[in-house]
Amino acid sequence: METRINLFEKGGNALKAMHSLGVYLAKSTVEQELLNLVYFRVSQINGCAFCLDMHAKDLRAEGETEQRLYLLNAWREAAAFYTDRERAALNWAEAVTKINGGEVPDEIYNQARQQFTELELIDLTMAISTINSYNRINIAFRPVVGTYTVGQFAVKV
Repeated sequence: METRINLFEKGGNALKAMHSLGVYLAKSTVEQELLNLVYFRVSQINGCAFCLDMHAKDLRAEGETEQRLYLLNAWREAAAFYTDRERAALNWAEAVTKINGGEVPDEIYNQARQQFTELELIDLTMAISTINSYNRINIAFRPVVGTYTVGQFAVKV
């Protein structure tokens, strides 16, 4: 595979702009474990191996079970493994990521609004947009997968 630009060495200034979103989201009332679950699911959809490795390691370090990680790609069929709040977040994340038909359906929005305050839903949407951006950046530059260590990019609040 062809060597590409090392984003972590050459793109530090560009990544600082993205980092500020991470600082904001670290202060969100949306649970960090839930955000990491959403990051993992969106990374599955986008096929970002670097992010999948990173978020799987972070989720395990937070105490996430292997079973829930294995079933996340089929969370609808394994609904008993996820709370109503988690299912609403995953449904919202998929709808915002896939953008089918140019909008998020009302039923998905209404499900999310039952579980999240207005500010939480804004934060969740920002988190989804952020991980989608990171996925695309990592897919473009192909950082070496498997090199991430837990907390390597942890945000200090």
